[in-house]
Amino acid sequence: MVNTPEELGAWLRLVLTPGVGPESARRLLAAFGEPRAIFGQTEAALCQVVSAKHAQALQLMPDGCAELTQDTLDWLQAAKGPGRCVITLGDADYPAPLLEIPDPPLMLYALGQTTQLATLRAQQALAMVGSRNPTPQGAENARAFACSLAASGLTVVSGLALGVDGAAHEGALQGALQGALQGALQGAIQSGLHPDATGPLATIAVVGTGLDRVYPRQHRDLAHRIAQHGLILSEYPLGTPPLAPNFPRRNRLISGLSQATLVVEAALQSGSLITAKQALEQGRDVMAIPGSIHSTQAKGCHALIKQGAKLVESAQDVLEELRLPASPAQHALDLQATTHEDPPTGQDPERALLRALGHDPVGLDALQARCGWPTAQLQAQLLELELMGQVGRLPGGLFQRLDKG
Repeated sequence: MVNTPEELGAWLRLVLTPGVGPESARRLLAAFGEPRAIFGQTEAALCQVVSAKHAQALQLMPDGCAELTQDTLDWLQAAKGPGRCVITLGDADYPAPLLEIPDPPLMLYALGQTTQLATLRAQQALAMVGSRNPTPQGAENARAFACSLAASGLTVVSGLALGVDGAAHEGALQGALQGALQGALQGAIQSGLHPDATGPLATIAVVGTGLDRVYPRQHRDLAHRIAQHGLILSEYPLGTPPLAPNFPRRNRLISGLSQATLVVEAALQSGSLITAKQALEQGRDVMAIPGSIHSTQAKGCHALIKQGAKLVESAQDVLEELRLPASPAQHALDLQATTHEDPPTGQDPERALLRALGHDPVGLDALQARCGWPTAQLQAQLLELELMGQVGRLPGGLFQRLDKG
């Protein structure tokens, strides 16, 4: 970890130098050692490693470097809250799985359970990614899978985005707590001690902004809970706003930290497929949950499965694929994915009900739990949609949305 203001300032200067990207920076580090040694070189010596233009840039202090160094020191020295640290390439605490990817970040900012950074192993983590606008079933699948997998001791890695990412983090926090309670209870039975709720790292959120801000704002409370029971990581300096190019780039860290990537729901053109592609390039496994053939949010998963991704239907499938045992807490969880989300407000009843239906067959009780409507209103609206040819009635009292085309 960065220990002195001088060391931090030198690393930030290297990262902020115009034109000197990660590849050039790694060549410089390989040639001269730590950043302070780089800035002690002559321009002629630097030209042996980088272009003359970049060598000249390295002789100058980047704009704002001193201010950012001080801001970062102030952030690190905050007296309250979860742990904070900055680790650099080559540190003993640098996450080992990221050293295996082609483009490891030069610096990592960490917030949360930072003492566990050095123990991170890809074999103990699973990336879960998917749509920012999932179907109700997709969101519930993400939550239920993450809950079960975290209860079995896996750390769930995702990106704190809306939709599947947020549901995965929520499920992982719930599952890790259940797993910890189950383990503590078993220990208490054997030793006569009272159980507590401590447990392994629940989830890691890899974000595309500086750690002094939360994006999206709706996940402020979620980010706080992740910092209490997991980690929030970023390669971007403090003050970095949510810039569009940063999010596809951070996806390589989500897959890189993990043994495998599970795509829950994704359209054909989505960032989740970028993460899956990066996982394959990193030598990681890719898995996908199938969905309805009528749902655009399932087409990305189906494309991955056609290309060889492992089709999974349960958390147990994931554990078997990773050759990991299920814990007693995982066995105790109900994997029947039924959502309790209310349909979006501000929509007319037909659109709200169609969204609550999703694309998979669903019973009346489960559908009522999703929308919270009185039985008479729900049945009347279903009949209207059935007469319009938008909903079909299936054997067993099930209903399914019918998409034309």
